[in-house]
Amino acid sequence: MSELGDRLAQRLGELRGRPVQVTRLEQASGGASRETWFIELVTSERLVLRRDPPGLARPEGMAREAVVLDAAAEAGVPVPRVVDHSIDESVLGSPYVLTEHVDGETIPRRLLRDDRYAAARSGLARELGRAAARVHRIAPPEGVPESDPLEQLVADYDALGDPIPAVEIAFRWLRENQPSESGRTLVHGDFRNGNLIVDPSGLRAVLDWELVHVGDPMEDLGWLCTNAWRFGSPLPVGGFGELDDLFDGYAEIAGVRPDPEVVRWWEVFGTTKWGVICRAQAEQHLSGAHPSVELAAIGRRVCEQEQDLLLALGIPEPEPPKQVESPASDLHGRPTAAELIAAARDFLRDEVLAGAEGRMRFQSLVAANVLSTVERELRLGAEQERRHRARLEELGFADRAALAAALRVGEADPWKQDVAALLWSEVSDRLAVANPKHTEARTRGGNGA
Repeated sequence: MSELGDRLAQRLGELRGRPVQVTRLEQASGGASRETWFIELVTSERLVLRRDPPGLARPEGMAREAVVLDAAAEAGVPVPRVVDHSIDESVLGSPYVLTEHVDGETIPRRLLRDDRYAAARSGLARELGRAAARVHRIAPPEGVPESDPLEQLVADYDALGDPIPAVEIAFRWLRENQPSESGRTLVHGDFRNGNLIVDPSGLRAVLDWELVHVGDPMEDLGWLCTNAWRFGSPLPVGGFGELDDLFDGYAEIAGVRPDPEVVRWWEVFGTTKWGVICRAQAEQHLSGAHPSVELAAIGRRVCEQEQDLLLALGIPEPEPPKQVESPASDLHGRPTAAELIAAARDFLRDEVLAGAEGRMRFQSLVAANVLSTVERELRLGAEQERRHRARLEELGFADRAALAAALRVGEADPWKQDVAALLWSEVSDRLAVANPKHTEARTRGGNGA
């Protein structure tokens, strides 16, 4: 057993006053900001450990999460029961929360496609509405943060120093259309498909409370409906169901029905926020603070949110540019760089993944997808770059940052045909390299914020 397993056994033994033996300790595959570990004891009892990555401790957040989990349970929100928590890094290496294990599925694509969950899906939008309303009835514990979410997001984005034209358009729209608050309540902050445990009977638990704060309760509903968390499904509520069902369930508990236009504003905000988060997570890798192939890969997902924003805000869409492969250089011969990358990718997919398990399997799949992105950029990138420079020059912009700056101050109108064409062609080119399936899902009806 690892050092972490030994520490867990010691801590649980202290809590229970008797020796405890850990027989299984496995790190979950995902989780870019916090680690999740599955634990099994010799008694067959199962637990789940969430902790900050060692060296990247955020003790206030972890302590707050433990307190809020207890409060949520008292309010009738389905959550895992807290077994232990501590911000003392000497206990388990970093601040943590230890909870009971809850049976069920968390992987979104299984929940949305597996016949086993068909009955649960039919009622899940209404059930999530009820759960969200119960969250919003919790009295905020002391120390829960409160800030202006839009201004905070703008500040986080500006700190990255990487202007994104579609995000600039979204910020202008959000400011010009900001609704009155629906109230000030506790907000989960990451209430979405992927942070839920569901079994064939329905919702079993709401997970990942690390972003809990005080704010407008409609933020949670908008985030749940953001296209990124539909995972290719055309249904607006987390890919599970319709808005009317979500609103009906919310009204059952809250006594008031959400305003669809307010929820839509928060949905656009959520799409913008996820685009900024993707770029910020990539920065953790680029800065060397937290090297990770997963974090590096997330940076290329910004263009998915750019497309979703252009669609949501009604930016006129022209025909997408035809993708033209760059000619192979005769200097280096065959295989070309793209062919070498494809060979390495296929090795990962066909041989490494076949024998990998758990987190290693997940990371290997991420690495294979990264190589696919690089392979497409090697084939398409040179011609895309030529077009990109020509389009910018035609409209008088020195570079992408200049376009973003003009959009910020209103000197460029994204609803004008020439600017809209520039925006769409740029995003289409980026998606053709980063994730062509995002556009394909849209043509099947699985997109549209």
